[in-house]
Amino acid sequence: MTYATTGTFTEMKLLFAPVNIVSGLIAGLLGRKAFARLWAIVEEEEPPKPEHRRVSWPKLVGALALEGAVFRLAKGAVDHGSREGFAKLTGKWPGKEAPEREE
Repeated sequence: MTYATTGTFTEMKLLFAPVNIVSGLIAGLLGRKAFARLWAIVEEEEPPKPEHRRVSWPKLVGALALEGAVFRLAKGAVDHGSREGFAKLTGKWPGKEAPEREE
């Protein structure tokens, strides 16, 4: 029997939605602070943004790559942690148990 046939997956998705929204906001805040601290180690100036006219491509690409990696790490860690907490409280995992196999 699968989640889809029992309705459990949909129910867990609905119950987990508010938790997911709050954890996403928390991950964004953590990611922003972590990126700011890491960038301060690399450079004294604020990180370049695409709308800045006088910025070198290597510096811009480096800043964007670092920012993306930090935000993805924060989002993934916070998301997985919130799912573990949700599962401990409810006894049900709000998502798939494992990655699907590629054929």
